[in-house]
Amino acid sequence: MSSQQEGYTTLPQLSTRGRHFVDPQGRVVWLRGANVGAASKVPAPSDPHIPLHDHREVSYVNRPFPLDEAHDHLARLESWGFNFLRITVTWEALEHSGPGIYDEDYLTYLHSLLFLLPKYSIRCFVVIHQDVFSRLSGGSGAPGWTLELAGFDVSDDGASLEATGSAYLGGVRQWPEEHVDRGRWPTGYQKLVCATMNTLFWAGDELADKIKVKRGKEEVGIQTFLQDAFLAAFGVLVDKVGTLESVIGFELLNEPHPGYLALPSLHSFNYNTDLHLHLAPSALQSFALGAGHTQTIPLYTRSWPFPTRTTKSVEVNVEKKKVWRDDGPTGGKCIWEVQGVWGWDEKKRGGKGEAVALRETYFTKGTDGREINFYEDAYFPFIQKWSTMVNSKLGKDKFLFVEAIPNEWCPDWPENARPENMILAPHWYDLNALFTKGFGFMTINVQGLARGKFLPLCLYFGDSGAKKNYAHQLKNVLDSGYKILGERPQILGELGVPMDLNDKHSFRTSDFSWSSKMMDALISGLESNLVGFTLWNYNPGNSDEHGDGWNGENFSWFSQERAKEERAAEPTLKEGDVGWYEKGARLLDVIVRPYPIALAGIPVSSTFVASTSSYTLRYAIPPAALPGQPLALTSKTTEIFLPTRLYGHRYPLKEITVACSEGKIAFIDPVAQILIHEGEERTNEWREGTIEIFIKKSQFRLKVEKVGAAMLIGLLALFVRWFGYEEILSWPERLLLWFVGLFID
Repeated sequence: MSSQQEGYTTLPQLSTRGRHFVDPQGRVVWLRGANVGAASKVPAPSDPHIPLHDHREVSYVNRPFPLDEAHDHLARLESWGFNFLRITVTWEALEHSGPGIYDEDYLTYLHSLLFLLPKYSIRCFVVIHQDVFSRLSGGSGAPGWTLELAGFDVSDDGASLEATGSAYLGGVRQWPEEHVDRGRWPTGYQKLVCATMNTLFWAGDELADKIKVKRGKEEVGIQTFLQDAFLAAFGVLVDKVGTLESVIGFELLNEPHPGYLALPSLHSFNYNTDLHLHLAPSALQSFALGAGHTQTIPLYTRSWPFPTRTTKSVEVNVEKKKVWRDDGPTGGKCIWEVQGVWGWDEKKRGGKGEAVALRETYFTKGTDGREINFYEDAYFPFIQKWSTMVNSKLGKDKFLFVEAIPNEWCPDWPENARPENMILAPHWYDLNALFTKGFGFMTINVQGLARGKFLPLCLYFGDSGAKKNYAHQLKNVLDSGYKILGERPQILGELGVPMDLNDKHSFRTSDFSWSSKMMDALISGLESNLVGFTLWNYNPGNSDEHGDGWNGENFSWFSQERAKEERAAEPTLKEGDVGWYEKGARLLDVIVRPYPIALAGIPVSSTFVASTSSYTLRYAIPPAALPGQPLALTSKTTEIFLPTRLYGHRYPLKEITVACSEGKIAFIDPVAQILIHEGEERTNEWREGTIEIFIKKSQFRLKVEKVGAAMLIGLLALFVRWFGYEEILSWPERLLLWFVGLFID
């Protein structure tokens, strides 16, 4: 993992074998790293106060960080053992000035940044990132002109969009004076602007067939215009960085959302899948609000045992503003009114008027009467268009990453709809921890609850319980992909831990133990499933006060602001030292951990115990040749990342024991942070191998703790026997063992 001080390393090309990525020698390569990152969701630091209606004037140059700071950041990521990055790029960053006008300065910057990665032994894949469709609808992603194309009025810095409840923009303004409720941004998916734009993007030619827009001298459907523009911009991105050695592939789109597609009713959204928080208008109410009508909207607040409940109703858009431009493609009318989905009946409510659903199930059926399916009708066909474009430019040596709708299992995916070089890259978050911004003694299997599992069976206790909970949920996500797509690699593209848990306890006390416990459970769950990942997220612009600078999120475990303060307090610290790169970081005790960089075998388990810094790798050694087919594995050399901050700084090397069941430890290089193991000659049979790293003192302490725990459990069992419960001993004994186990974690 050591950086080359002069010149650049050559990164071996990766291929796949079963569930794993492999190098040219057939060794399994474990890709682990971070999203870089949240900073790229919003324009560069010099632009945050530009009004939303001046969206064509922004720049994303220096997002995620300036080139003159790149060495510091990339060397830091390498020193932590990261070898893989998910580079977030927005469509707005590429094409903010208008259709077909690409930001060459940004593209040049991005090329220069990604060109540097091989020097630090880092690979990446590049994703077009979006949340809630666009920055102008409360998230990030598409350029502002796409909203104008559909007829939305953004000329007043988004004031009309907010007044009508058509978008929540408080979380994208820099820095908002007030967040009514942090965590509101996902509600934007149900609001008028985002839901309409997603619907138009995926199915506008069918569901909004009356809307035509000009493209040169012709008029085309709005879906055709948007998708063609997106693919053209993506093609420009591929041309610019696709042939770089560091770029192993591209991801189509972050967390796709169907908009109104397959929405069964205009009168409600699904409480179990669509966040109901603060103002929550139905689709019909959203249509009416955007068209200039006042509506009474339910306001949801956080509650227990259900996540939210209605606490009051609020009159919205009393000023009767509308969001549709008179010079737009609908002549100032709501698109869905033009399509005959709804209308305004002036005679209702004693002449006050009322919105009326004219086609209640409009979004559930196509024009030919078929049931609309987002994947089959929209997503899969678009993936085919995209993959054809990318492969025509780069061949099939680059991987194509895709994901399903967040929090859903992998859909039934016909083989003829899968690109040959496709990699599934699902996301997973502890939704309860994110919603409550809390983590403690008990964790909840929200995944199980959402699918009808009995509540007591969804509760996990203690540190070990959190690890089991997360490992189980991650396994379910991955297994759904393996079941549909077969034995091919997957990458967990996003998962992360908030730094401001438990009412910002860490910022008040400088004690990040709760975030650390959550991150340890998360990475342990990933390791138990032997899957690669990119954590969310690395953002140098993070600060305790403003977090990641987008919608109140605070996920970055590194802050440049903190780093400068901490370095100033230690003027003798030298740049390039392990300690230099640790300043400004949190959670490193659980993030920086050993793992096999390249394994001459097939991983069976990889287990790190943060409390003792012990590590165990178990692997299978394949025979020299499989019947009828030679195996691709040609190397006996395994490389393990051995972090110096643990094995060398925290614990002197003389206190570290490294043992292996076969072969030998060739050498340990504390500067390169690498352990080299040379295996024995392969035979004609499968064998097992184990490599263990442990601290002598920690191992002794662990044995003492285990003996003490065993004695305590034994005494409790004797206590039960003493009082004559032998005839029912089986269940009290198990109950006692479980209860005591909660506190032994």
